[in-house]
Amino acid sequence: MMYLYAARNFSTLVGLASPEPMANMYDAAYFRATWVLTALDAGFWTAMKIRKKWLRDIASMVFTVFYMVAAERADEKVRKVRGMLTVDHLRVSWNKGTSPYLGALQNLMRPRFTRWPPRAIRIPRPSTSDYKDPVSGWLYYDGPISDLEHINKVILDIPGGGFVAMDPRCNDDKLLAWAGKTGLPVLSLDYKKAPEYPYPYSLNECFDVYTTVIKSKGRCIGMSGRETPKIVVTGDSAGGNLAAAMTLMVIETATSKRRPGLVQEELPTPAGLMLLYPALDMNIGNWMSDEQMSLIKDRSMRITNKNYLKRKKMQYNDLVGTPHQSDDEDEYPFSHAPTTETSVDNSKDQVPQDSHPEYSHASPQTWSKPQPSTPVSRRDSQSLSHHPEPMRTRLAMASMISYFNDRIITPEMMRAMIILYIGPHNRPDFSQDYLLSPILAPDALLQRFPKTYFLTGERDPLVDDTVIFASRLRRIKHACHSRRDTQGIEGLADVADFDDKDVAELVLIPGISHGFMQFPTVYPPAWKLIDRCAQWAEELLNTAETRERREQRRSRFRRYTNAESSGDEDRPLEINMTRLRGRTMSDNASPKTEDISDKSGDEHDSSQTNGVSNKKKRSNGRARGGRGSRSIVKLDSSDDLLSRRMQGLAGPLTGLQDDD
Repeated sequence: MMYLYAARNFSTLVGLASPEPMANMYDAAYFRATWVLTALDAGFWTAMKIRKKWLRDIASMVFTVFYMVAAERADEKVRKVRGMLTVDHLRVSWNKGTSPYLGALQNLMRPRFTRWPPRAIRIPRPSTSDYKDPVSGWLYYDGPISDLEHINKVILDIPGGGFVAMDPRCNDDKLLAWAGKTGLPVLSLDYKKAPEYPYPYSLNECFDVYTTVIKSKGRCIGMSGRETPKIVVTGDSAGGNLAAAMTLMVIETATSKRRPGLVQEELPTPAGLMLLYPALDMNIGNWMSDEQMSLIKDRSMRITNKNYLKRKKMQYNDLVGTPHQSDDEDEYPFSHAPTTETSVDNSKDQVPQDSHPEYSHASPQTWSKPQPSTPVSRRDSQSLSHHPEPMRTRLAMASMISYFNDRIITPEMMRAMIILYIGPHNRPDFSQDYLLSPILAPDALLQRFPKTYFLTGERDPLVDDTVIFASRLRRIKHACHSRRDTQGIEGLADVADFDDKDVAELVLIPGISHGFMQFPTVYPPAWKLIDRCAQWAEELLNTAETRERREQRRSRFRRYTNAESSGDEDRPLEINMTRLRGRTMSDNASPKTEDISDKSGDEHDSSQTNGVSNKKKRSNGRARGGRGSRSIVKLDSSDDLLSRRMQGLAGPLTGLQDDD
């Protein structure tokens, strides 16, 4: 075999052959892993027509060894199969991790994270669901089921696989590592796959499982049921699409405009999300829109997107060979349509002030010729030639087209997955259905979106979806914080200092593409990324627990304050003021409290029983309450306000005295 390899690759060994283009684009370790995966795909596809399973499994490994030596034959085999993909080819390729011989090899090479094997589990549907059959899943937990009674945290994983393949056992490396390092239960769903169960069946399964876990307070997986568990939702590739769409459905339960058939009671949002190279846009296009380019070039994302944006700008230079600077690229990050009335500022990163931008790839077509805004010559005005409007950016090619020759996921595979996932009878609106493409979610839902960690490769064909969605989250949360801060709404101390990292964190790994978390055995650097995800999950759950304790303390303080103020009917009107940022407190107020009330004078009022002193006290309270134009008055009801006013006016006239 060594002689055969040397004879076939003599020119490559002596350095006379042309360089491998993919080797220059990927990191050396990642390219080596894709070389092994290509041989595995070619070997399993070659043996897939053998009927007897035991013989097919053995032949798959034998052909894989052959294709590792004959790498060019493996590339040719994979290229031919991808040109005529079927659902069987996708499932054979992506489910190869569960084959007996390859699975045994992975178990030998995988570190031992847990002492307990994964457990098959079935989650019942909630009573509000349209479906009755339970949802299958696998529970990864390093301990007996009885220990789950003392745990109120869980990681809900939605595996990828193009919506058509890959059950949780294909991700044993990642899930066992998470269960062993965090000590928490990891529930991975084995949702029904397309095309037998097209969109939105799998999405409803994920939502029903989340609803059941919340309603049963974890009893469905062995928890005590005494308190609602905190959930971190994770998803990779197609699972990232389902995780984001399911979170949008959960947020819809807390809004007034609910989807028909949605559960009536409000569901708490997840403690956080971890989206690994997610597929967030099913509307594949060739070019980036102006709004998408503005999100990528956002000022807050420049440090994260520096190398990624540099690579996108250099695509034209790599073809031409010489730099070509577009006109006004640095001054205007994107162009404005002639029909949009926006005030253009000379500062960088100007954001259009339209109500709701369109995030679809297709733009409305106008058939009327635009009028020139500057005087032109007579010859130019009479010209009938077409002149395209400049985009004021370099050629912004979409990542799906930029990396169309990817060794893991190609446009042919994306096309097949979308067709199989949609099904033959569905006709969704690709420009508005945000449960199919979460990147199109409206601002009202993204304002409530929990903190999300994004992890993807810079050379991933789906990297644009990740960067744009993360930028939208940051921009919308920042705008929502600015509005609340301007209005001076009380109870928003947690958003007093806005930080982008509290909304979304994006990590771009240079030199790698898609699916690197699926094969850490052949790509060892993925183990560090798996450990990082485990740390993210613990951080999200600990932050949610801290926030819940803080809210409980606040609620107990409010109940104590309300009970104390409503217990005495004869007390004068209490005016609570919220200290706004940048305002000074009054001299007689405590600098450590934000609420100023008239309770400090209760002992003095009890010694005075004439109406004049009470009237003076009310006037002092009104004077203190009127110092801030944006003071907030807290009253139980309008009747209470009316009775206190009448008592304050009629008391001195009738001679009635207040009793403490």
